[in-house]
Amino acid sequence: MTAPTATTSPSVLTLQGLLTHWQGHRGLTRRVILAFPEDQLFTFSIGGMRSFGELAWEAYGVSAYNHQGLTTDDWSWNPPQGELPRDRAALLAAWDALTPQLDAALPAAEPTYLTTPQTMAWGTMSPLVSVQYAIDNEIHHRGQGYVYLRALGIEPPAFYER
Repeated sequence: MTAPTATTSPSVLTLQGLLTHWQGHRGLTRRVILAFPEDQLFTFSIGGMRSFGELAWEAYGVSAYNHQGLTTDDWSWNPPQGELPRDRAALLAAWDALTPQLDAALPAAEPTYLTTPQTMAWGTMSPLVSVQYAIDNEIHHRGQGYVYLRALGIEPPAFYER
């Protein structure tokens, strides 16, 4: 038997599949945001770590950064100026506004572009690697949120329900 080559191997993940995976994680993180008591989302922490509200804003920012790059080819980092809102409604409004934008942007991307190295905020990498980083970063911070919820005596959403 001959080993498959890059030209004969089928793709195992389409752009729509990647988007579904990404949005599944975003939906789960949204449920974690909702699981926090309003008064604890931006105040509770363990060991001096940032609050889950702050971590969720970071995850939002990394996804918004990828949306910007995918739609404009501008991979410059433009962090928000000033203090981000410290309330659930503002966080969820921003989170929910980004969802349809990602739904439109990722499937429209050219596969060859997604694998072409770009100069980004975190070094030179392809847009695909940057999207994977956004997903990994969100999973990491959501894990911190799970620890916080358990410390507050709250059962977090099932991690496998995406």
